Amino acid sequence: MVATQISFGSAMPNRTKDTARMVVRKVVDDLLKKLTNPMRQAVAGALNRAQRNNRPRHSEIDWNRTIKVNLKHYQTAYKTVIPDRRIGYGRRRSSLRDIILCVDQSGSMATSVVYSGIFAAVLASLPAVKTSMVVFDTAVVDLTEKLQDPVEVLFGTQLGGGTDINRAVTYCHSLMTRPSDTIFVLISDLFEGGDNREMLKVMNQFALSGATCVALLALNDDGAPMYDHNNAAQFASFGIPSFACTANFFAPPGQVRPQ
Repeated sequence: MVATQISFGSAMPNRTKDTARMVVRKVVDDLLKKLTNPMRQAVAGALNRAQRNNRPRHSEIDWNRTIKVNLKHYQTAYKTVIPDRRIGYGRRRSSLRDIILCVDQSGSMATSVVYSGIFAAVLASLPAVKTSMVVFDTAVVDLTEKLQDPVEVLFGTQLGGGTDINRAVTYCHSLMTRPSDTIFVLISDLFEGGDNREMLKVMNQFALSGATCVALLALNDDGAPMYDHNNAAQFASFGIPSFACTANFFAPPGQVRPQ
């Protein structure tokens, strides 16, 4: 329903559009209640296992290393170790990653645009990540400045039309400032209406740069999209996974789980 209303957004008279915004707002708010806390906890609770913490909270304790260094404090009478020193994992810091969401807004991806807008808004509310959102058909629109309000993001899209993935990924590549700390997510069915060869070249450049890249084929309730198998295979040869998943299995950054 939301996808349909967004599709006709530009053709609606203002009074009808105001009513549509109220409906979309209710649906978006319901989804935010279900999705916001799990996503925030997943990102905020991610542990940087490359760092050590000598004053860890209980949830951050590396029990294997803690027990090992405290074996000398083993208490025979109690048959247990009394830890004199605790070793923990370091919690990830602010500005952990830059996340770039590149969303195909052609008609077949309508539901994906809805979920993508909501997820982008949730990610934008987290201090641990910097989120950019770009939507495209044959043109490219950067909606990053609207991420504080997912309804504005959704009405900022224009569903339908052709597809120029190459133009979109080229623009997103220009946004990347620190490749090793960037997660690039292309949400598309991968059917290219522009220059397919150049698109593949840019995606390979993304992968070679050290950025984490994912092609998400659908972000909807069905999780069984049609997609360009040849381009998906090319992405795989670059080390870029391409898969479909329903919204409840959309993984937090750095924890991609194909379904």
